[in-house]
Amino acid sequence: MVFQDQMHSTLHPNLVKKYGDHIAVDHLSLTVEPGKIYGLLGPNGAGKSTIIKSIAGLLRYTGQIRINGILSKELEAKRIFGYVPEIPAMFDALTVREHIEYMKMAYSSDITEEEVNALLERFELQDKQDKMGSELSKGMMQKVSICCALAVKPRVILFDEPMVGLDPQAIKELKEVILELKRQQVTVLISTHMLEMVEELWDIMYVMKKGKIIGSYRKEEVGNKDLDDLFFEMTGGE
Repeated sequence: MVFQDQMHSTLHPNLVKKYGDHIAVDHLSLTVEPGKIYGLLGPNGAGKSTIIKSIAGLLRYTGQIRINGILSKELEAKRIFGYVPEIPAMFDALTVREHIEYMKMAYSSDITEEEVNALLERFELQDKQDKMGSELSKGMMQKVSICCALAVKPRVILFDEPMVGLDPQAIKELKEVILELKRQQVTVLISTHMLEMVEELWDIMYVMKKGKIIGSYRKEEVGNKDLDDLFFEMTGGE
């Protein structure tokens, strides 16, 4: 798997992840470009989250993932991507703002106080910035997780089912943020089984089934064809 900042890259089909005898990701081949929004679509158990977690360095796997030519496990690569997990994890003893400050320090981000305030306001967290992690609802934790990923000022950002648990206003804001990232030439990778959440966002869609990418679509090639129809056409409704 290759993420390239300046040019299109090739990838050898060599990413494999097993759980015992079960192959969760089966010789995956994937190349992504800057300024594009990629969707990983598939039913539960297709391997979408496993791919995202592998890129984020949370799982061991066979093969290579490179970001701008750098192995994703290297610190230099980790500093240029953000990750929003499906299930957000907070430090109980840190406040909302301290979570963002922690990410700023850990990633040596140059995000300013004004930009942090703007993020908090955008996701309606400004009046909750002093709340502890242990006091947050699932939806608020998801918002904090998104803010933390954006605070890194990533060149690549990974979203794993990012809209689960968000209220309608937060979903609207997140979609706008994703489109802004695209305009800033950030590579966006979204894993989801909720087709309607990415309907107006995607540029390139990979469809997964049983650990394999069984096909892909480019939006400019399919025109206004409904994403549901494309998905079920490829998966046979499974």
